[in-house]
Amino acid sequence: MDDLVPLAPFIMTVLIVLTVFFFSSRNRREVLETMREAIRNGQTLDPETIKALGMPQKKAGNGDLKWGLILIAVALALIVMGWMIASTTTMAAGEPDPLIMMTGIAAFPGFIGLVLTGFGVVRARRQGKIDGEG
Repeated sequence: MDDLVPLAPFIMTVLIVLTVFFFSSRNRREVLETMREAIRNGQTLDPETIKALGMPQKKAGNGDLKWGLILIAVALALIVMGWMIASTTTMAAGEPDPLIMMTGIAAFPGFIGLVLTGFGVVRARRQGKIDGEG
């Protein structure tokens, strides 16, 4: 049982994500069933009615840029955490440096964030929202 304690944050994260997906999926299913019943009864559904039912709207914003910058911030926070751990602990000979370990862990969200930020910048330039084109 003591072996599961270090896995608790990861298990909790997975459970939170699964719970959010479950309830959002159930909500969407109920909205679609309501729309089906309305159509069967011969009612017309204009965009205002669909919006009032709570159907999720597609966002027109640049989500890639936002999420890319968030992931880069997470990566930088992990590096700072490694630096803080390294500065507050004395390490015995042969122990790995926490800064190097946390930098390696930070590489995953950091590189994904860089790619998403690149996608966001390219999309924004195509839409004319950067460099004063819009």
